[in-house]
Amino acid sequence: MPEMPEVQGLVAFLAGRATELTITKVAIANIAALKTYDPPIDALKGATVTGASRHGKFVDLSTNGGTRGADAGIHLAFHLAKAGWLRWYDALPATVIRPGKTPIALRVGFDDGSGFDLTEAGTKKSLAVYAVHDPQDVPGIARLGPDPLDADFTRDALAALLAGRRTQIKGVLRDQSIIAGVGNAYSDEILHAAKMSPYALAATLDAAEVDRLYDAMRTTLTDAVATASGKPPAELKDAKRRGMAVHGRRGQVCPVCGDEVRSVFFADNSLEYCPTCQTGGKLLADRRLSRLLK
Repeated sequence: MPEMPEVQGLVAFLAGRATELTITKVAIANIAALKTYDPPIDALKGATVTGASRHGKFVDLSTNGGTRGADAGIHLAFHLAKAGWLRWYDALPATVIRPGKTPIALRVGFDDGSGFDLTEAGTKKSLAVYAVHDPQDVPGIARLGPDPLDADFTRDALAALLAGRRTQIKGVLRDQSIIAGVGNAYSDEILHAAKMSPYALAATLDAAEVDRLYDAMRTTLTDAVATASGKPPAELKDAKRRGMAVHGRRGQVCPVCGDEVRSVFFADNSLEYCPTCQTGGKLLADRRLSRLLK
């Protein structure tokens, strides 16, 4: 799933490439991906892109309005979910999109001939597209917690979010209503950098552990955003994989201590961790047991 650093990379790319271009084509190929009806998605035709921004893992393209007039201010917002991605074309294909027979969910074209497709692999479709006057009209954006790279996200702000939460820290980091933008991959990386078990309870972390978690979060995400910066969409996924220390590296050597990276499997994903770095050498039990193997 694209997370904050990759989404920020997409936002930076779109801000540089699409700003001041006029939208000439908006085609929905998967109607289930479109979550709004007012304003209609077609109202974006004729709109000029005024900028791009990120809200958690949402991309937000702002425009000057389109067919409803320059004062309408329509935003095209989208969430790529687990298997979605943005494919950019300097010359948008002229092929006809056939709904149900393509991974394409949305195609957007601009007046210079460029454009992009939003695609989604697999049979489970969760990619979501919104045309709204205010990004806060998107329920997923309205629910977001603070962004961990915002200047006002301090160590004390993190401590306040963790206080009283008798929930495993892995789940807290992934909960978008608590902290925006972190998903399965970067929560693994943050916890590895913090030398913390993913099963640790948030409310039980002491001051030193909160310090380590905060520093690991800021450093991991800042470095990942820097790595994604300046890369076109086609290069962002590989850059993410190359930067991982434990996530997606089951059976490989931990780059910090040399131990074997281990996994815990869930119904639709897994977590990766280093026993030596994070759990005192103990192997984590299945998530359903919620305890360490003895």
